[in-house]
Amino acid sequence: MQTVNWPALILYMLPPLLLIAVIAYFCGCFNGAVIVSKYILRDDVRKHGSGNAGLTNFFRTFGGFLTLVVILCDVLKAVLAIEVGLAVWAQFSIPMFSPILVKYWAALFCLLGHMFPCMFHFKGGKGILSGGTIAIMIDWRIALVVWGGFILLAVLTRYVSLGSCWAGASFPFATWFVYQNWVLTLLAILIGGLILYMHRGNIHRLLTGTESKFTLHKKS
Repeated sequence: MQTVNWPALILYMLPPLLLIAVIAYFCGCFNGAVIVSKYILRDDVRKHGSGNAGLTNFFRTFGGFLTLVVILCDVLKAVLAIEVGLAVWAQFSIPMFSPILVKYWAALFCLLGHMFPCMFHFKGGKGILSGGTIAIMIDWRIALVVWGGFILLAVLTRYVSLGSCWAGASFPFATWFVYQNWVLTLLAILIGGLILYMHRGNIHRLLTGTESKFTLHKKS
């Protein structure tokens, strides 16, 4: 049985992991809601409604076909972060580490970029659409749990935030159920924890009965 030289392996892994983290973070910083509202509509979405730079607040504030542009941005940046991460990792050929690890690693930093974008004063969105895209790219079983609960709760209660909290809370459990790997589960806890943290205000309003319900009509 071959002995693994862990210090040398860690040093070998460090550059690609750091590079993937940086690329994924800056992919996440490409916030569709801020870019469309600030540079196309000339009216920053963060000055309206909940003050959040996310899809729900954008739709409630502006509505219209530009909402599709925001959706496309949030989906594509998650796809790009993971695909570029996998491409970088492939150049280093470390067979004992699964590409799934790279997906979770890139996902974590993509969401950090989305939530705390350095070029927008670290004030971004809550990561649900990008996070949902990431779940699809990781494993269809995880996506089924995350998206299934989100859609069911959002449709039945009309609280998008409640479905979002389900997505964040269920992600680590679904990860453990599918992979039974502590490293992946730890990364999933960090990702899910970030989503719940970003929804802390929504959780408070849900508990006090003051949370706004979703409607297909934007606010006037």
